[in-house]
Amino acid sequence: MESRSVVRVEIAALSAVVRAGLEAVVRSSSSLEFVRAISLDAFPEELSETAADVILIDLPQLDDEWLAVFAELGVPLVLLTETTLPALLAACFRTGIRSVLSPDASSTEMVAALCAAAAGLVTMQPTTLEILSAEPQPVREQLAEPLSPRETEVLAMMSEGLSNKLIAFRLGISEHTVKFHVMSIMGKLHAGSRTDAVMQAVRRGLIVL
Repeated sequence: MESRSVVRVEIAALSAVVRAGLEAVVRSSSSLEFVRAISLDAFPEELSETAADVILIDLPQLDDEWLAVFAELGVPLVLLTETTLPALLAACFRTGIRSVLSPDASSTEMVAALCAAAAGLVTMQPTTLEILSAEPQPVREQLAEPLSPRETEVLAMMSEGLSNKLIAFRLGISEHTVKFHVMSIMGKLHAGSRTDAVMQAVRRGLIVL
């Protein structure tokens, strides 16, 4: 996306109080233009025809389902979240999220992140960088049941943050079949979520991010 002299920003948050606070941050900067604020309850349907250059999202607890939603928006995102799990943070930057900030980030940090996101840049706080840079402990044991070639293909696309629908389209198979493969992958890796499955696979050397 081309850099704009004024960055148009939409806000999405569950709390009306949080939305009001973030709106005040956006309106305080001459570099930003406030478009509107919506509840996450209506997200992402109301953003199907967004006029924003960047969306600022407050989501205290991130999970795989939200990451799948973000991956299909096609708009740069700046995320405020309390999540510190390395697997989820790593997945963020494969789903259109340009910056992950803590909810107590300063207004200066938010404005800088929004402007950077509109310019196509990725930014992160030092604490996020430290979490992502930490070396995972290697897993030495082999899988009791190895992944099939098709499961490895699906897993690689999961690592890109693709939804079941997009994986099905790429492979030319049904979404139901993709769901079956995902469940099989998670079972073989003893993973509790899609993101956990990806990180388990990375640690075992099954895929490379």
